[in-house]
Formats: sequence, C-alpha cells, structure tokens
Amino acid sequence: MSDRSNLREATAKVLDNSEVEGVLSSTFYVPEGTSRPALRAPAREEKPTHYKVICISMYTEDLKRLDDMVDTLKSRGLTKANRSALIRYALGAVDLDSVPKGL
Repeated sequence: MSDRSNLREATAKVLDNSEVEGVLSSTFYVPEGTSRPALRAPAREEKPTHYKVICISMYTEDLKRLDDMVDTLKSRGLTKANRSALIRYALGAVDLDSVPKGL
C-alpha cells in the first residue's frame, strides 16, 4: 500500500469513528453539495447601558505620559489605576473656565 492510500484509510477511520459520533464528518468534512448543519449562536446578553466603548486618537507622546501617570499611581498603591479611570478622573477635575480658546 502506498503512503497516500494509508493516509486515506486512516482519515476515513477518523471520520467514521462511531466514538466521536461523526462530529468531524458532520461538521468539518461535509461532502460537496451537502449543506452543513446549522450552528447555534450563543445567547446574546443585553448590552450594558451605563457605559460605551469608544475609540479616540491620541498622540503617542500623550499616551506615554498617560501610561507613566498610571504607572506612578500603581506604584503608590492604587492597583486599579488604568487609562480609563485616570481620564474619567481628569474629566471631573477640568475647570471649563480655564480652558484656553485655542484648545
């Protein structure tokens, strides 16, 4: 027997193995012209409404500064410090009357 026919025979045994109940053959190796079984999507949980994930652009120097500030806070024992928390804190500390016009 050639190596190729040995491979085909071994593959057929794996795909037809009754112990795996045809999982491979019915899910991954479906003959052409045959439709695949429908896969169920996981149940969707409701999205949280108390926050949103956003994307903003920041200069690399500003990100470095932000990360350095987070690292400093962590070294001071604020183990939950992160970018988002620091930005939220800064938003609360901004005095809008002191913001320059050319912002």
